Amino acid sequence: MDDMGRIRFGFSPVHEAVLSVRTLANGSANALHAPWLREVRPRLVGLDMELLGALVRPAGYLPDFLLPAAAPGRSAGFDAGLTQVAASEPALVAAELAHLAQHPLAQRGPGRAERVELLRALAADPVPSLARIVAELRRYWRVAVAPYWPRIRALLQADLTHRLEQLAAGGVQQLFRTLHPLVAFRDGTLEITKYYRGDADLRRRGLLLVPCVFAWPDVVVRTADPLPAITYSPRGLGRLWEAPATGAATPLADLLGRTRAAVLAQLDLPMSTTQLACLLDLSAPTLNVHLKTLQAAGILAARRDGRAVLYRRTDLGERLLGGGADRAG
Repeated sequence: MDDMGRIRFGFSPVHEAVLSVRTLANGSANALHAPWLREVRPRLVGLDMELLGALVRPAGYLPDFLLPAAAPGRSAGFDAGLTQVAASEPALVAAELAHLAQHPLAQRGPGRAERVELLRALAADPVPSLARIVAELRRYWRVAVAPYWPRIRALLQADLTHRLEQLAAGGVQQLFRTLHPLVAFRDGTLEITKYYRGDADLRRRGLLLVPCVFAWPDVVVRTADPLPAITYSPRGLGRLWEAPATGAATPLADLLGRTRAAVLAQLDLPMSTTQLACLLDLSAPTLNVHLKTLQAAGILAARRDGRAVLYRRTDLGERLLGGGADRAG
């Protein structure tokens, strides 16, 4: 129970990149991410997907060095996480790659012999192998995840806010009751349904909870030092890839103006000025004027989240977006 009093939260762009490779491998079986799959697959030409696909299998073991302990908090960037991967001990990298090569569940499926040969070659010379892996992860991130990161990050922030509120209101029992269907907290023990059986003592190291959109539908468990972690799918994931309304050629756009209508439509998740500016291709100063106007009218509300200010629709904003066109008609 001491460790349950040391729960922390954070998110990791590296986790998103690595687990999105698993989403690609599962393909049509992962219908929730189908819009992302359709957009991303044509962009992967020229990337070494043979390497990434050998490292991240559709199921089974994932090397710990690919999922470094995320820094608690909400500001860790991809470069910082990839630096942690690059700093992995070569002996550890070699051992984990060798384990992956002989893992029965991970090595199911066509191409097993070729994958095993590749993994054993990587394990035999871990220093250049690690450099190759890091370089390919960086290339993959730029085309497959980075374009969507502002929207993903907004969803993760919203989830962390909700989890902190649950922890404050009902303690760890309430937190784990709704974290994930595969997770349960009983009699001081955290139980997670996986394909294997095992026990792990947290040893007063605490526990880090990491929401990750590409973890769905699984829960990823990391018990290695320095900080054990559970990576789970955040709330609201079903709306992540929904195409937002443009705000163009609607009664709402006539009322508010097209830019303000587009801002309102985009805020189905709380977002900062920087995130919105990236998504709407507007300068931050220009966008800030629109945000302040909508806030003054009671259509948006704002709250501080660390160094950022997050904007969300108010009830009035929801009614305007959802029913304004019908009433105008």
